[in-house]
Amino acid sequence: MAENDDYVKELSDALKARGDWLEKTELPKLKDELRLYHTGFTSLYNIYVKKGLINIDPYKQEAKIGELEVPKSSTFTEAEKLDQLTQRLANYDNQLDFLVNFYQYSTEFLTLDRIKRIVGLVRYIDWVHFSLDSQSPMTQAAAEMTNQVKIGSDALTMSVITESLSNLAKTCAPIMAHLKALSDYLSEAYKLDLREATTGMSQTEMANINVLRKKMSQAKPGVPFYGDLLEEVMKEDYSKDGPSLRAEVLKKLQIADNKPKAAKAEVSFKNILIDGISSLGSTASSFSDILVKIDENQAVLENRKKGFFEKLVNLIRQMMNKEPDPVVYDLEYMDPVKAVSVKERVFFNTFRSDLERKIRTLTPMATRTPSTTAKLEAMPEEQLVGFLERNVRELQSLHKVLSAMDEFFKAEVDKEDRDRIKGIKPELSTIKNSVLKANAKRHEYNAQKEEEEQLRRLGVKPSES
Repeated sequence: MAENDDYVKELSDALKARGDWLEKTELPKLKDELRLYHTGFTSLYNIYVKKGLINIDPYKQEAKIGELEVPKSSTFTEAEKLDQLTQRLANYDNQLDFLVNFYQYSTEFLTLDRIKRIVGLVRYIDWVHFSLDSQSPMTQAAAEMTNQVKIGSDALTMSVITESLSNLAKTCAPIMAHLKALSDYLSEAYKLDLREATTGMSQTEMANINVLRKKMSQAKPGVPFYGDLLEEVMKEDYSKDGPSLRAEVLKKLQIADNKPKAAKAEVSFKNILIDGISSLGSTASSFSDILVKIDENQAVLENRKKGFFEKLVNLIRQMMNKEPDPVVYDLEYMDPVKAVSVKERVFFNTFRSDLERKIRTLTPMATRTPSTTAKLEAMPEEQLVGFLERNVRELQSLHKVLSAMDEFFKAEVDKEDRDRIKGIKPELSTIKNSVLKANAKRHEYNAQKEEEEQLRRLGVKPSES
């Protein structure tokens, strides 16, 4: 390969520049698209659970994932359907969570094998051709469940379904494009490693697969041997089409000039904040479900406590136009920041009214209608930040009180009535995840603003970075 020394040098320089570009520009975009994909699926998954189309997998929270693995996608019988969908979709949600929150987005970590796993996850359900006629058992089952949910659903649920399906379908193409760009880069990097590991070998020696496999295992321990990439090297370095093939490789690795032709307006990060606000808005349906359940639980508790005499007294008070005694709960929960136990007295009716108001506030935040989006975009960034932070704090406070109330109902009711108490842990889990996503958007916004400020201090305009 001595005659190809110049090409190897050019290829090495091109790969270095391409790798830096992927790290700084494309991989953050890939992560954002995958996060949006996961959010869309999680919204649908929670609706499937809420409507009873699948069960809550009791092992979902305990699952430990060491590496991505595409869940089973084989056919199942009608008798197996509920159990299989429950297990597979819980596993799928966990795998996506692991991909978004625990995977490293770097050219060193994302190997060809890991890219193949990500592709398998994104294609596990075909959201682009989402149909009951799909040949994929999982796509067909998801389409069937989605159609069932749509029957008789309220406007908010329909909006969540529509937006989730739209985001899942829209993100597939950019995700695949980013993965293709990364795969092309890694393939050429492997071919460069192969050339460097076989420096000095003749074309005849290069034809000995076993020798090459051994050399690559020594040069790159743990990296699989890719025979198809070896064939590409042989064609590029020894065939009559070699010069044109090598030119195509270098052209493919070139970085497009994305510099703006005209000066851009000041960079705005409002979309990040609006995404965070939308995440909080998605909790409205969960809070609505909780409201129904705590009303029922309060009724169970009230009937347990009241005897004939107390009911008579309340009846007389009503006849005399006197308000009944307020319902007061003495709750206790752990403050996660101070790590101390906190006692709080909650007046149920007041708390309930506050929760109703909060639901009315959250509902339009979830729909992302043109009018709602326009109103948010018209607000200054500082106002959006304050709005997001205030609602995050309020929802965190509500989550603590409702968690304590859930335990209170279970502890206070008589043993024979315990089955009548409706638990709210699934809804609380959904709310917690939405608040975490909103908080992540807030941190992302702060990081972007800090980076912009640093560039300004260095005299670099954000549009030039």
